[in-house]
Amino acid sequence: MSNPFRAALNTGRPLIGIWSMLNSANAVEGLGWAGYDWLLIDGEHAPISLADTMTHLRILEATPTIPIVRLPWNDRTMLKQFLDAGATTIMLPYIQSAEEATAAVDAMLYPPHGHRGVAAIHRASRYGFDKGYFRNASDSLYLILQAETAEALDNIEEIASVDGVDAVFFGPGDLAASMGKIGQAADAEVTDAIDAAAEKVRKAGKAVGVLAPNDDISERHLNNGFHFVSVANEAALLFSTAGSTAERFMTIAASTKIREES
Repeated sequence: MSNPFRAALNTGRPLIGIWSMLNSANAVEGLGWAGYDWLLIDGEHAPISLADTMTHLRILEATPTIPIVRLPWNDRTMLKQFLDAGATTIMLPYIQSAEEATAAVDAMLYPPHGHRGVAAIHRASRYGFDKGYFRNASDSLYLILQAETAEALDNIEEIASVDGVDAVFFGPGDLAASMGKIGQAADAEVTDAIDAAAEKVRKAGKAVGVLAPNDDISERHLNNGFHFVSVANEAALLFSTAGSTAERFMTIAASTKIREES
């Protein structure tokens, strides 16, 4: 049992991803065929439940796109449920310290390496038909921790050094807010801080990922050695295109009168 995201990272090129927040099975299925390496199922800031996540995982299994599941919080019970449901690449938000990172690893792994709860029958073990699941489960998992505040960046070397942490992912929105720049995810100071912290993570031997707020910053991160970059958000793509189209034709309509029949 190998982890598909880890295997993809080993191809030697950065992985391009898209964020999914709409909780639409049809959207996820379409995006799964759109050409992205990975898709993040956002359970933190979108109304996506455990059952919804299982639906999206099943859909993506039929496509070339690798799912990453973001949980609402670094919570032992949530981790147990989502792991049992078959999520193998997990992202946890708002990690602030090595202690919190260690707790996440402990909840991810079965004894003797951790304290993940044991159940004989669940989706991850193919409902008990995978007889080698307990022995090989750890090899199938990939843990991504989010660094989203100035405090997390201060502790980034300790966080990245925790054994069992596979990658650190930087969130510019919350980081900007913690730096007194709320709503300014693309601010140069925020981007510079991410680049500097990412270098420390790479020196610790861990992968680095990031959510890029625009295309130019996406290219910058790719050129600066990030292993995986989210370059789009399906909700933003839909609403920005819908808004610009509405604006265009409402402008035309405002200066046009309906032709009356003579």
